[in-house]
Amino acid sequence: MLVIRRDLLDGIVAHARRDFPLEACGQLVGPERGDHPERYVPMTNADEVASDFAFSPAEDIRLERELDANDERRMLVVHSHTRVPRRPLTDTGLPEAYPSVKDIAQMEWTPDQHWLIVGLATPDAEPEVRSYHLVGGEVVEDELQVVESYMFSHTGSDDVPDRA
Repeated sequence: MLVIRRDLLDGIVAHARRDFPLEACGQLVGPERGDHPERYVPMTNADEVASDFAFSPAEDIRLERELDANDERRMLVVHSHTRVPRRPLTDTGLPEAYPSVKDIAQMEWTPDQHWLIVGLATPDAEPEVRSYHLVGGEVVEDELQVVESYMFSHTGSDDVPDRA
């Protein structure tokens, strides 16, 4: 299960809305030895094409240096889909939060990273948010849990201490 804080997801969706109709892109990063992303780093889409994205090389290098200095790592690649990806159309014909052929090829370069995709038909549409990773070269969807805090995300709400 992939657990992400609500504030991070809200920032990602806001970025996707702001960059629409271009695909927004960024990285979720966290501690080198941690299990959960702690911050979202929005990046510039260097492709400037509505149906593709590429991180700005200069921003990517700066981020890598920053991560090294802060003992952090990239945990999730994030981007939006604002057009129907290049795969068989679904019933709706709307942008899907599913990896395109190009996404899958790029996922092979970093098989340890998850990919979070925001499907957005218009800037104010309800977003579809899904996450994926590769297992043996196959795309596998993550079960995504959005939480307010990571503190009790591994337990049920029954485990929250009672207030006396």
